[in-house]
Amino acid sequence: MDKGEKVALFAIGINLLLFGIKYIFSSLSGSMALKADAFHSLSDVVASSTVFVGLIIAKRKTKSFPYGLYKVENLVSCMVALAIFYAGYEIVVEATKGETVQLQNIWITIASVLCIIVITFGYSRYATRVGIAINSPSLIADAKHIGVDMFASAMVLIVLLSSFAGVNLDRISAFIIVVIIAWSGGKIMIDGIRVLLDASLDYKTLSIAEKLILAEPQVMKVKHLMGRNSGRYKFIEADILLKTHDLDRAHFIANRIETNIKSQIKYVDRVLIHYEPSKKENFIYAVPLQYANQQRISRHFGEAPYFGLITVRIKDKKAIEQKVIANPFTQVEHGKGILVAESLNKHLVDVVITKQSFEGKGPYYVFSNAGVDNLITQEETVEKALERLGIFF
Repeated sequence: MDKGEKVALFAIGINLLLFGIKYIFSSLSGSMALKADAFHSLSDVVASSTVFVGLIIAKRKTKSFPYGLYKVENLVSCMVALAIFYAGYEIVVEATKGETVQLQNIWITIASVLCIIVITFGYSRYATRVGIAINSPSLIADAKHIGVDMFASAMVLIVLLSSFAGVNLDRISAFIIVVIIAWSGGKIMIDGIRVLLDASLDYKTLSIAEKLILAEPQVMKVKHLMGRNSGRYKFIEADILLKTHDLDRAHFIANRIETNIKSQIKYVDRVLIHYEPSKKENFIYAVPLQYANQQRISRHFGEAPYFGLITVRIKDKKAIEQKVIANPFTQVEHGKGILVAESLNKHLVDVVITKQSFEGKGPYYVFSNAGVDNLITQEETVEKALERLGIFF
């Protein structure tokens, strides 16, 4: 039994306790309002029992429901919202029916109602906190439902005090509480219906998922991203464009993206990644340079002050664009090679031409992870190095 189920079971016990207190003191005082509120708490036992059963059923997966029965929680929360609306109706009827009752044992009854308010307030806060922590919509709905009892008891307290003072505030109290009940129940109902109708995940969650996908070096573009809630869990689906034609590599990248999303976003049950290789017309070559205005290749990588980025058209191996960027990491004491490699990956580099191999070093693993090739040249200039590869300006 998980924490949510324990709290739901606890709610059943709380409602039974509240029913006992309210019924006993309604008999001692003769208050019809308190007696009605007692039977309202008895109906809450049914609602809490429904939540408890819903939490158990929602975890199951069958052949008929391979995606799970998580939405049972949202269905239960809608049922609880209906119970909240009915509670409001009961309060209005009891408060406005106009019957006057000679109350007895008024002070001890007031003390019992204060005790009830403390219990309902404490439990509602606790159950809401747990419901948010485990992302359970039905538990949050039940916590708000029990929270309504606090306002119902507050209304009974006002009725008792106003009767003791000779002032009738029944109607005003009823309207105030009904407004609160309508707002609480309406929000629960709307949230539940949104999930049942597969409304999209919130913008913040989708934005985090998109950033996690684009953080993968070989992802060139997120073509489509969507998600939905199902009970307390989230389902995320994305179409991405990858800088690889290797199916095994693409599958590995998709699995890594799924792992990252599940580790960074809570309550994600499933991540579905559709990937396709990019249809590239151009390749980008990166070369470390000694000077910004010359084509001389630097013998260093991480320490190179500049890098030349040459865009080459694949079909005829013609260099169609060339630009020079400064290395912002030359003053970094440690790990500058890795930082440079990560920076070049952001420029979607396909090939890095260097004087020396950095196999076994940090940049090697960064480029290997991104599918970037490393070619070794003995030429002194960029033009000669590219000519060796059959590329011409």
